[in-house]
Amino acid sequence: MTTLINSTIPDFKLQAYHGDNFKTVTRDDLKGKWSIFFFYPADFTFVCPTELGDLADKYSQLKEMGVEVYSVSTDTHFVHKAWHDASETIKKIKYPMLADPTGHLSRAFGVHIEEEGLAYRGTFLVDPEGKIKIAEVHDNGIGRNADELVRKVQAALFVASHPGEVCPAKWRPGEKTLKPGLNLVGKI
Repeated sequence: MTTLINSTIPDFKLQAYHGDNFKTVTRDDLKGKWSIFFFYPADFTFVCPTELGDLADKYSQLKEMGVEVYSVSTDTHFVHKAWHDASETIKKIKYPMLADPTGHLSRAFGVHIEEEGLAYRGTFLVDPEGKIKIAEVHDNGIGRNADELVRKVQAALFVASHPGEVCPAKWRPGEKTLKPGLNLVGKI
């Protein structure tokens, strides 16, 4: 299996439900921006609204950090709108909900379940050049935590803007980082 880390995201053109409208989103819309792709199995399910609602609660913080969020499922943009209209939790969502009914994008990110036509729970952070910096995939019974995603995004943004420094486990903004070198070998 090859890794997606530092690979470039593929070209895509998908419909989205966003802000009570339908719109087209392409890879060109991501240029020069940090982006999160948040794949989930399907609308009108059980774990998915808990995750999407959790992420909606962190959306303004991510936007302040210069990061756009795109949730993605293999449902159509019409189903996204119907779910938004039916669910109080999903009504909180302000980020674009991408529709991937052909599975093109979920296959490209390695999260498509062919037998079911659904996606695994995949979270990917893409840098302004279109390269994947974080890739995490969960089995569909395991929900994600937006607080931990925000922390990882903060670390990725820090590393990108501070060459030669890395963030240790549980790092938070303002805490000490590391500068890899011979002087640290065996001393951590």
